[in-house]
Amino acid sequence: MDNLIDIKGVTHAYRTKSGPLPVLDDLNISVPEGEFAAVVGPSGCGKSTLTRLIAGLMKPDRGEVWLHGERVTGPRRTVGMAFQNPVLLEWRTILQNVILPLEIVAPGMPRRDREARALHLLEMVGLKGFEHKRPSELSGGMRQRASLCRAIVHKPDVLIMDEPFGALDAFTREDLWQTMRDLRAAEPFTCVLITHDLRESVFLGDQVFVLSGRPARTQAVLDVTLPADRTLDILFEPEAQDMLHYLRDQIRIAQGRDGETH
Repeated sequence: MDNLIDIKGVTHAYRTKSGPLPVLDDLNISVPEGEFAAVVGPSGCGKSTLTRLIAGLMKPDRGEVWLHGERVTGPRRTVGMAFQNPVLLEWRTILQNVILPLEIVAPGMPRRDREARALHLLEMVGLKGFEHKRPSELSGGMRQRASLCRAIVHKPDVLIMDEPFGALDAFTREDLWQTMRDLRAAEPFTCVLITHDLRESVFLGDQVFVLSGRPARTQAVLDVTLPADRTLDILFEPEAQDMLHYLRDQIRIAQGRDGETH
């Protein structure tokens, strides 16, 4: 399977008043087309910086980022993004918010086709009947569902998600994991998910990349061998528990706490 994303020897530092702050150091990650890659690591290790580099919003100091065999040199319309804050436009309805990327990347697309595409996705995520509501009229979980629809409405090559469920309560978060699973089955896409939730990484991911402490390198890679049609109950199975224990151990090592007992 060909890689859609190739991060090759990426090194990056932020410029501060006290001097350079190294964030990434010779980072190497490859994600095959159609795969779901979860990225975990200690807080502040550069996970969000990684998403901006993939999206072309920043350029690395050294190394290269490639998408579909093309070097990333700037923002690309073939990338969709979802964040912890849904950042929906309050003056637009949910339907109008979801349609927005199509207005930008496909201005010649007939309005009825844009609306049909958006309505299809909204129905898939359980928002049928809410398409004409304003964001303030929806719960946090519902707004995040709309944000996911907006991120994939234009059928991007890659979806980047930076802690999209981090601000939600546990039950809503798990419900959205299942929504994400169903969206992938119906709308195949390549995805990079940044998360602090190890259960989330195992439930959604095909691979989990563990980053070291700052400046981050790829410390470990876990292949998730659970079935694609996994349910939440599978997280309690021995296989999933073994994966979670492995990831916790790797995070402790990344935090410099190897050998602690818990």
